[in-house]
Amino acid sequence: MKCMYYLSPSLDETHRISDDLHEAGVNDWFLHVVSKDEAGLKKEQLHSSNYLETLDLLRDGFIGANVGFIFGAVGVFALMLMEPFGPNVPAYVYAILVALATCFGAWEGGLYGVATENQKLKRFHDDIESGLYLILIYARKGEGENIKSMMGRKHPQARHVATDRHFFNPFAVVRRKRRRNQTPATS
Repeated sequence: MKCMYYLSPSLDETHRISDDLHEAGVNDWFLHVVSKDEAGLKKEQLHSSNYLETLDLLRDGFIGANVGFIFGAVGVFALMLMEPFGPNVPAYVYAILVALATCFGAWEGGLYGVATENQKLKRFHDDIESGLYLILIYARKGEGENIKSMMGRKHPQARHVATDRHFFNPFAVVRRKRRRNQTPATS
């Protein structure tokens, strides 16, 4: 399943896009809108995005779990070398310590992720803040081309800005499409 990103200029246009996508067979589970106007989305009964899409909870939780595992493994290795509790400590105690460190790291990473914008949506932050509506359309295999052609035919003012082939992978990178007349930014 891939995710197609479209920027819509207005709430009315976003509502028409939602209606046309519903007619094309895309249900609300596969259609989410990211906007700073949450009240407008609710008023228009549009399916807004969820916290897993807008926050970096999963990505930072995984990173925290890995860091916790590494620190736990290093700590357990140090305990095994120094033997502060004697040589007869069962192996499952060390396994529990590594598991606790991993869980603590995941918890801390998740707390950090709740306060952080999703890395995949960061590229569209300025567009969303300026009042545009980012529409996330999850397309099953074979549906993508039909959705693209319908959007091009019926909604040319909505720009297709990116396609994410691995939306459920929190570490996959979304590359924003460049407009034809847009020059690359220099750092």
